[in-house]
Amino acid sequence: MKPTWIFDLDDTLHDASRAVFPHINRSMTAYMMRELQLTELQANELRKEYWARYGATLHGLVANHGIDAQHFLEQTHPLDELLAMLSWDACVDETLAALPGRKYLLSNGPLHYVSKVLEAIGITRHFDAVYGVEQVDYQPKPAAHAFRTVLVEHELDPAYCIMVEDSLLNLKTAKELGMKTVWISAEPKRPAHVDVHITTIGELRRLSLL
Repeated sequence: MKPTWIFDLDDTLHDASRAVFPHINRSMTAYMMRELQLTELQANELRKEYWARYGATLHGLVANHGIDAQHFLEQTHPLDELLAMLSWDACVDETLAALPGRKYLLSNGPLHYVSKVLEAIGITRHFDAVYGVEQVDYQPKPAAHAFRTVLVEHELDPAYCIMVEDSLLNLKTAKELGMKTVWISAEPKRPAHVDVHITTIGELRRLSLL
């Protein structure tokens, strides 16, 4: 039976940490300063706290401050600026094409951003479905709800699913749900809930997990 691949986007299929994430973080800080009347230092600290506690700044702002999720996402993901900053491995398209089985994209980013990044990289055609945070009821990874939404809507057996991610916290949830896990990271360690540790997306072509 062919596996089903579920991919993260940022720092998995493109290098978000180089420029995209810093710009989004600055936009989030500015947004929090405006909406919550915080200093830059206070906004940065709160953003980091919510990221550590919830896995996404958005979750903390909605849960604790009643921020409108869609307004936040639109204001903090300016497409013209972010798309100009994209950087990705030249082999990503070839790698996805070589992998057997269905493929899904599950991101904590907003759908307008996710869709345009995939389009810019030229890999949209590889995915059977694409999920931004709106499609999982604004309950981002590592919440199990995000993963279960994909599994239920496409009648997927987690035992035949492979989650490819840069986030150990997100992979922990995937593993608990019964998926195989692939961690993309330059870190030397391999935690127990990671089945395979790779450093580049191109290494996926040599895997035999199922």
